[in-house]
Amino acid sequence: MKKYWQSFGELNQTESFEQSAKNEFKEELLPLADLDDKGLLDAKAPRRDFLKYLGFSTAAAAVAASCDMPVRKAVPYLQRPDNVIPGVANYYASTYVNGGDAIPVIVKQRDGRPIKIEGNDLSKLTNGGTSAQAQASVLDLYDTTRLRYPMQKDGKEFKEVTSFDNFDKMVGTAIAGKTVAVLTATVNSPSTQQVINEFLAKYPGSRHVQYDAVSYAGMLLANEACYGKKAIPSYQFDNANVIVSLGADFLGTWLSPVEFSGQYAKNRKVTGDKPTLSQHIHFESMMSLTGSNADDRYLHKPSETGAVAVAILNALSDTAASFTDKKLNEGVKLAAGKLKAAAGNALVVCGSNDVNVQIIVNAINEAIGANGKTINWAAASNVRKGIDADMNTLVNDINSGAIGAVIVCGVNPAYSYSDSKKFADGLSKVIGISCNATMDETTELCKYIIPAHHWLESWGDAEPKAGYVSMIQPTINPLFKTRAFQTSLLKWSASAVDYDTYFKNYWTTKLGSADAYNKALQDGVIEPAAVAVAGSSFSGAKLLMPQQNCCS
Repeated sequence: MKKYWQSFGELNQTESFEQSAKNEFKEELLPLADLDDKGLLDAKAPRRDFLKYLGFSTAAAAVAASCDMPVRKAVPYLQRPDNVIPGVANYYASTYVNGGDAIPVIVKQRDGRPIKIEGNDLSKLTNGGTSAQAQASVLDLYDTTRLRYPMQKDGKEFKEVTSFDNFDKMVGTAIAGKTVAVLTATVNSPSTQQVINEFLAKYPGSRHVQYDAVSYAGMLLANEACYGKKAIPSYQFDNANVIVSLGADFLGTWLSPVEFSGQYAKNRKVTGDKPTLSQHIHFESMMSLTGSNADDRYLHKPSETGAVAVAILNALSDTAASFTDKKLNEGVKLAAGKLKAAAGNALVVCGSNDVNVQIIVNAINEAIGANGKTINWAAASNVRKGIDADMNTLVNDINSGAIGAVIVCGVNPAYSYSDSKKFADGLSKVIGISCNATMDETTELCKYIIPAHHWLESWGDAEPKAGYVSMIQPTINPLFKTRAFQTSLLKWSASAVDYDTYFKNYWTTKLGSADAYNKALQDGVIEPAAVAVAGSSFSGAKLLMPQQNCCS
């Protein structure tokens, strides 16, 4: 039978936990013999004793028992900073980043501590929208399981490294002359990508591998085959009168749900200038947020996604679907009819990671005239760049000895990779350096650990879509002895500057002046004045092979 613990103190049976457990209730309970014959509920015992008998929670019982609360004394500033008024909040533009996800936000800060996250209204991508993950990320800043200082593995134990200089010397010696792999999640930060490139230039033969636990490699490779671009275009749901989704939860988890939700909502309200609604037809294997909002929803087996895509493509040429499920046949007919009627103002999206299925979806969008209208190649999406084959090659090279050191930041392949054991076995053979913020499965296997800042403690930037840049600035001093991942790469490539200075110089040079840089920090975003829309040349010859094997 599994054992569950309510806290790390209970798990480790720390001295402080045992003491607090003893003092959980300050008063002795009345003996059961002293209760009236009427029973516990009608007993003439104080209400606080009644709560204790029922095993009330620690916090509630403490209040009920009138436990003494600690006295907190407010100490005024001797010399108050000009920009700080106790109890009055300040607001700073920044960017929530997590892997390839990047959302422009406004951080509410009170007395030097960030307490609330809201969307940035100046962003044309999100229009002030945000997500549950971004809202909750402020809690990660105060997470007690965050790593607090650099460490080195000594046997099976990790020991603190007293200074960054000592840590840099150990790492520099360990990776000298080795082929290094920098393993990260999708990087859409222009300045970070430049830092990585400069680091790799110092170690010939090294490489940067981007790994996404939820892969979109199928879309990237399908677009490379069809358009010659290993990229994901922008999707304009606000330009679509008919939307057909094949398992793409674009309101919940697919690609950029904050951006898509705002676009989707524009055509789902009846107004004076928009008397009609867009129509949304959804095919999926299980209930999703997007499916629950669809006008028409059809279920199919997970293995039938490719067959549904082919059926819709064939139905555009008036070929009837032949599924055993009659309702699914009706759905394919309905979708094809609506797509044809809304040609040029329709969009089909698909959540499959099968390159063949995505090629079929590209063919459908070409047939309905979506390319250059509801699909925009003028501003490619940068939220997911990981290619599964690159990660597979890296794992093989680690195990074969072709890679001598691996620097990991923001990913946990020992947990999320498809063959996690093979990755873990390989990582144990090389010099592993983790910049992750917590002691996850991958970090435990590394020899050196130097935790990176939380995004609320960081400088940085993000470009979730080509031409749309969002700035990151710290809203609190680092709580622990952590360091920016970029600073670590700069130090290990013998650079004299840290990332804070590097970042400021990068954008001051790019924007032309310090005033422009400060304005960008204040606004939080750098975006084009007008939204460009363009299509891309499509190669239909690539469809011949996938059509034969995507339906199995």
